[in-house]
Amino acid sequence: MTTVNAPVLPLAITMGDAAGIGPEIIVKAYQQQPALLQNSFVVGDIATMRRAASLLTSAGHPIWPVAEISHPQQALELPPRCIAVLQIGTPLDAVPWGGVNAGAGAMAGRCVEWAADAALRGEVCALVTAPLHKVALHAAGAPFDQFPGHTELLQDRAARFLAKPVSDVPVRMMLANDEMRTVLVSIHVSLREALDAVTYTNVLQTIMITHHALAQLLGRLPRIAVAGLNPHAGEGGQFGREEIDVIAPAVRAACEQGALVSGPWAPDTVFMRARHEEGRADEFDIVVAMYHDQGLIPVKYLGVDKGVNVTLGLPLVRTSPDHGTAFDIAGTGRADASSLIEALRMAHTLCRRSG
Repeated sequence: MTTVNAPVLPLAITMGDAAGIGPEIIVKAYQQQPALLQNSFVVGDIATMRRAASLLTSAGHPIWPVAEISHPQQALELPPRCIAVLQIGTPLDAVPWGGVNAGAGAMAGRCVEWAADAALRGEVCALVTAPLHKVALHAAGAPFDQFPGHTELLQDRAARFLAKPVSDVPVRMMLANDEMRTVLVSIHVSLREALDAVTYTNVLQTIMITHHALAQLLGRLPRIAVAGLNPHAGEGGQFGREEIDVIAPAVRAACEQGALVSGPWAPDTVFMRARHEEGRADEFDIVVAMYHDQGLIPVKYLGVDKGVNVTLGLPLVRTSPDHGTAFDIAGTGRADASSLIEALRMAHTLCRRSG
């Protein structure tokens, strides 16, 4: 029997907002981890990436030429120590560093659309997204002003590809570092809307998306802890009944569907129980948090330099660094590429697991 090796697919990195640190941390990642970046390419703007490379060269970093490609597979043919860039649409006029720019927002959005579609078509193994700016994305106008961020934009592209309503392609945001993982019931909505999103259906759906995604990543059933919504997880109904009426029934239903899940646990202590530290046994692999800040503050407190954002539920692999565009230091060459490098490592791991 003859075994046919699967074709090697390149990894796509979206440029992010041209006015932010995205382009320069991409160049730094190539400089610092050339083996990791082998067979990768940037989805973005040639001139913007060359500006970032020039900025870092003038700051004493090695010279890395930026080469234009017209198809993802060409990234596999370039010599070492070269950054492949696939130009998206009309070249972008130079934008000032560190400020909201509608043109930069539109370019960032188009890059994500192109990369998502390429991943859905099977032309790239994964996409890693450099930070975009939500205000700039909104300033770009239609269609990007309807999306609060990457997650919702990617969900829309996946739904279009699958010819399904967006509601039939549920996704969740996971933030992970070496010490902790958390996944969110709701993402970029107001706190008032987030409280309304704590429903039986949403909590159960979040648990099961987490169960399936982490089982693939870990190679075993993940130990899932579910945080309560109210102080002390409601204290038996004294501080609210969401734990009794909504969250606990969802946890029971997930257990019946095969998930290794428990809760609701008091949200002020459950994250400590899920923290992985050398010499200390952790109780859980991941915490399901009820809203954005409840889940992200504990992880980000441990340091954004190693944090990775992973979108769960998509029919593609997408990771991202755990920080924004950092307009205050854009163009200075001081931006740290560590989180982007961790996002690249995570993307490679997920590709191997899914393959």
